[in-house]
Amino acid sequence: MNSLPNQQQRVLSGMRPTGALHLGHYHGVLKNWIKLQHEYECYFFVADWHALTTHYEDVQILERSVWDMVIDWLAVGVNPGSATLFIQSQVPEHAELHLLLSMITPLGWLERVPSYKDQQEKLRERDLATYGFLGYPLLQSADILVYKAGLVPVGEDQVAHVEMTREVARRFNHMYGREPGFEDKVEQAIKKMGKKNAKLYKELRRKFQEQGDIEALSTAQALLDGQQNIKLSDKERLFGYLEGGGRIILPEPDALLTPASKMPGLDGQKMSKSYGNTIALREDPEIISEKLRKMPTDPARVRRTDPGDPEKCPVWKLHQVYSNDEVCSWVQEGCKTAGIGCLDCKTPVIDAVLKELAPIQERAREYEQDMGLVQNIMKEGRDRAREVARETLAEVRQVMGLEYR
Repeated sequence: MNSLPNQQQRVLSGMRPTGALHLGHYHGVLKNWIKLQHEYECYFFVADWHALTTHYEDVQILERSVWDMVIDWLAVGVNPGSATLFIQSQVPEHAELHLLLSMITPLGWLERVPSYKDQQEKLRERDLATYGFLGYPLLQSADILVYKAGLVPVGEDQVAHVEMTREVARRFNHMYGREPGFEDKVEQAIKKMGKKNAKLYKELRRKFQEQGDIEALSTAQALLDGQQNIKLSDKERLFGYLEGGGRIILPEPDALLTPASKMPGLDGQKMSKSYGNTIALREDPEIISEKLRKMPTDPARVRRTDPGDPEKCPVWKLHQVYSNDEVCSWVQEGCKTAGIGCLDCKTPVIDAVLKELAPIQERAREYEQDMGLVQNIMKEGRDRAREVARETLAEVRQVMGLEYR
């Protein structure tokens, strides 16, 4: 557990700037961000340092990729009024916390992260025998913990990274949460709650620790969360004391599982730049139409009069994303009976994709023409992010003995 209830409302997510965003990014990540920004306190960042862990030789395209990606975020509806948007390298606290956490993180924890060997295998053409690549999961942990984020939206393949972050936070709190005079400070903090609340807190703590009553723990956490006359450091001590530990300095985040993207590429595989099967969000409409018209179909349909099987056709996967039940039924019937040709089948998909992208591309053009606005949005986000990050680093430095007076 080892988390603070009010932190569960804070979400942290980032994206590497490695090129133009495509429909896979939109359906797999950005639509979820747009939803989350109205439900939580969201921090969305451009992971430019993470891009360097695998693409450190491609710096000439980094800046352009960063601004292109930010424009795409804004164009699809990620709202700087609802979420904090910033560039990772402009908040140096990420790097400082990464450095400090590296002092206590066992090397074996990094080597066992599943994606470490997977990425080395997938990117064999790159030299990834670097300290930065080995340490990037810990940089991800620092990204999360510097904002004390409670929730991290990830796919199933990234859950291991969040679990490692939980282990790092747990180790940090175990090492530095037991400050000198901890019990005395806890008792003083309990008294500040008032007699009635203090008695209730102790009773709930006893029920959880002696009987494992999870409901009692939740009630006690809610009780603490509602205390207005206790400072944050005392709350952190009381939250930690509830579970038998010390003060919670870095809360453990939870993975917020996101549905796997159903956006297929032009060849039926997952849409990915590495497969060369993408449709970029700002791609020219004529090029998009041409790409979709040239999509492969069921190989059994050699002639117009040959019946086909939609399940064997990449175009059918796009219909499942873009078409309603009526159109899908029309496709199933027409394909299986050779009542429609493959180009007939593709036409509704082409129309739907262009309709979806038209307003996005229009907004993107507006931002492209006002880069000053885009840069100001990111500067404001940077300032908000740094304000939160500095508070965390002040606590971390203090418990690690780095606050010299």
